[in-house]
Amino acid sequence: MPQYTPPLRDMQFVMHEVLKVTDEFKALPKHADVDAETINAVLEEAGKFASEVTFPLNISGDTEGCKLDTATHAVTTPKGFKEAYAQYIEGGWAALSGDPAYGGQGLPLVVNQCFYEMLNSANQAWTMYPGLTHGAHAALHTHGTDEQKQTYLRKMTSGEWTGTMCLTESHCGTDLGLMRTKAEPQADGSYKITGNKIFISAGEHDMADNIIHLVLARLPDAPPGIKGVSLFIVPKFHVNKDGSLGERNGIYCGGLEHKMGIHGNATAQMVLENAVGTMVGQPNKGMQGMFVMMNAARLGVGNQSLGLTEVAFQNALAYAKDRIQMRSLSGVKAKDKPADPIIVHPDVRKMLLTAKAYAEGGRALSIYCAMLLDKEHSHPDEKVRKDSGEMLSLLTPIMKAFLTDNGHIATNACMQVFGGHGFIKEWGMEQFVRDNRINMIYEGTNTIQSLDLLGRKVLGNNGATLKKLGKMVGALVAEEGVNEKMAEFINPLAYLGEQMTKFTTELGFKGFQNPDEVGAAAVDYLRVAGHLVFGYFWARMAQVALREIAAGNTDPFYLAKLQTARFYFAKLFPETATLMRTARSGSKALMDTDAALA
Repeated sequence: MPQYTPPLRDMQFVMHEVLKVTDEFKALPKHADVDAETINAVLEEAGKFASEVTFPLNISGDTEGCKLDTATHAVTTPKGFKEAYAQYIEGGWAALSGDPAYGGQGLPLVVNQCFYEMLNSANQAWTMYPGLTHGAHAALHTHGTDEQKQTYLRKMTSGEWTGTMCLTESHCGTDLGLMRTKAEPQADGSYKITGNKIFISAGEHDMADNIIHLVLARLPDAPPGIKGVSLFIVPKFHVNKDGSLGERNGIYCGGLEHKMGIHGNATAQMVLENAVGTMVGQPNKGMQGMFVMMNAARLGVGNQSLGLTEVAFQNALAYAKDRIQMRSLSGVKAKDKPADPIIVHPDVRKMLLTAKAYAEGGRALSIYCAMLLDKEHSHPDEKVRKDSGEMLSLLTPIMKAFLTDNGHIATNACMQVFGGHGFIKEWGMEQFVRDNRINMIYEGTNTIQSLDLLGRKVLGNNGATLKKLGKMVGALVAEEGVNEKMAEFINPLAYLGEQMTKFTTELGFKGFQNPDEVGAAAVDYLRVAGHLVFGYFWARMAQVALREIAAGNTDPFYLAKLQTARFYFAKLFPETATLMRTARSGSKALMDTDAALA
């Protein structure tokens, strides 16, 4: 059976020693009194909930899966899921970072992000039920009318009602302009919505009293394409004026997808037959509201893979210390045993350190993005809000795609550490691989994220936000450039920072002449950008570790951090050279292939 220990020490290191989040919070009036002790205490209890309540349900939930009653269209979640969710609500966990105006506790989003990392490590399938509600809540909070907010947000904040996003149809995935779901206006201002949606995570279940679906549909006179899409609230049960639940709405689950992973989450085919909905925002402007939820979900999906990377690493490390096989190439290490533990072998260490480096680098980026979100929402200075939003916009596709790609690499490597046992279900490792695989696909495939980064976020504003990232990197290089102990981190980071401008300009020029050049280079480009961001955070983490060691701190945590930083820069960061070369090779070798793909 697998095990999980919440990585509280590393979270505290990133928050308090590297990013100094409480100093940042002092500038945010609603979080000015939040101190490190409060954050640490909340996350300690949050870790207990994740490890003691949801983690024990992970393998059993995967084995049992969800069940659909085709007569009633009701979905039953795996044994224990509903009871765990009741504990989640009772403990106030759903309201952790919610708006106090709707019953939330008002803690920073940074705290909620760390909590959800632990929940994702413990049980990604379970976590998706409450997780999607945060995005639906954010969309309504930003674009809903006062009446919609009063009707829905308090119950969604408490977790009594959950939320979904209903976008995809069988003939269209990311290309939402092709959707066919129709919304007919009614005399009372509501709409009757008819259509079919697929791949709706947590679309139907028995864990909450009501499910608030955010549905994209087209009005009768809508212009073609994405400019003719509107957004609607379609509750599972109608809500009466006094807040009580009324009759069942015309939206139901017509089938459950049989999936490779996340078996404990109900991925539903949703049928709408004259379902009554109310519009969110303006007609034909539905993507404005949905993008709020989609961007929240993209950060959440990156966090899912971060959680799986961490738990896979913990289990692979424990196994590598215990499993004996062969002798070390450099001489016997365990003289009292017939063979050495496999952790002595260089390639086993490479696999373990790859997962560790990607988990800890991902954690730094995840917490930094959550801090940007807190500043974008709550900072009194409009320029700080704007700058934070721009940087978050640049980092969102990196958070989603780089962390999920890394999660794929890391969970596979950790399964490999187990050898043949990794392929056996009871160890839990193959489930981490299967559960992570969806993260590279949904909420916009990683290719879509790459096109978004290079085409829209970088070239779309002539590299203005990328230059701001470059200034952050440059400031660290200037600060530590003469420190010999930091040279192994700063020199490669500085070199890539210099190369990035030239690399981006070159791709932009080629893309202007032939747009396929952007498509051919985008995936490699995002991975280079991901390493630039990870390199920056790993250099900052090494900086703190070196200072603590120089000050006489003998805590082995800092030496471990330093060793992991050295591994990252020596073995993973150099991938950028190959990626830039393949990105520069152009589109011809891909597009001039009609005979090869005939």
